[in-house]
Amino acid sequence: MPDSWVKKLFRKNVEALEPYKPILPFEVLAENLGRRPEEIVKLDANENPYGPSPKVLEALASYPYYHIYPDPQQKRLRKALSGYVSVPADNLLVGSGADELIDLLVRLFVEPGEYVVNFPPTFGMYEFDAEIGGGRVLSIPRRNDFSLDVDAAVQEITRLSPPPKLLFVTSPNNPDGGVLPPDELERLIELPIVVVVDEAYNEFSGAPSFAPKVLERENLVVLRTFSKWAGLAGLRLGYGVFPQAMLDGLWKIKQPYNVNVAATVAGLAALEDMPYYRKTIDAIISERERLYRELQEVPYLRPFPSKANFVLCRVVGRDAYGLKKALEEEGIIVRHYHKPGLENMIRISVGRPEQNEIVLERLKQLV
Repeated sequence: MPDSWVKKLFRKNVEALEPYKPILPFEVLAENLGRRPEEIVKLDANENPYGPSPKVLEALASYPYYHIYPDPQQKRLRKALSGYVSVPADNLLVGSGADELIDLLVRLFVEPGEYVVNFPPTFGMYEFDAEIGGGRVLSIPRRNDFSLDVDAAVQEITRLSPPPKLLFVTSPNNPDGGVLPPDELERLIELPIVVVVDEAYNEFSGAPSFAPKVLERENLVVLRTFSKWAGLAGLRLGYGVFPQAMLDGLWKIKQPYNVNVAATVAGLAALEDMPYYRKTIDAIISERERLYRELQEVPYLRPFPSKANFVLCRVVGRDAYGLKKALEEEGIIVRHYHKPGLENMIRISVGRPEQNEIVLERLKQLV
């Protein structure tokens, strides 16, 4: 079929874009595998296997005003978050997932053709949003142990003219789970560039958040999310800690009703039920450590230490994609990678103890 004349009206950069490849939901996986959703051990998307707390579900069921538009400024939620991350509510902006805030930052800073700095392998949305916005990506590869090469970053950023405006770094990093050392952040924020630290997995790390430091630096942003620790991935709720100067621009360009009422209700209820969530977070951390120890006993796997809710494994002596498919036939879903820096690897999200036992048992049987 010949191309439609309408496609010729697309922005020029869209034609060359690679579409983002999202993870499939339960119902699609179930249909594809010919299994019931409850039969699937889904460990491919770093979701919280415990889901929302009972109080969150109760709040969602009892809320009476779904027919009313949400508060465009998210005042109640920002006030609650202020106590959670120890920064003023005036420095917070809530988004439909942290993904929306990544997109807004690109829109705010990046002109077509300008560079966004990225440290692959890492979360794919930074590159995706930069290219959608017409930007270019300056990729500074991580070392073999997934640590940052800060010397290379400083050299590459300072050689460009005009210099890049925006840099994204994740801590703990996805997909390896490594944490950004504070001294490396200090070196990055000394550069004339906006440094965005994505702390999606911070609650599992035991590391202090960099959020309070935003109040000291006008070029630092910290992004957080409810998707992981609070089990609200399906409701899309994230937030960012921003310097005041940036918020002037961000409030101008965000969609007025960007966060739906259900997400807001769930977020507020989650923040009021932290005793429940501390238990589930501790359970995930404990299971992550067990998973890491026992994966070391699988002869063909080389797991990497992680401070997130997943464990990345190099597959040795066999094909990682073939391993993924063999697990899939048993209803076990893990993430497969085969790209620069992630050759022949799988990533296993931390499930409930019984889910982890199933995947460990099957991996040991496949020797």
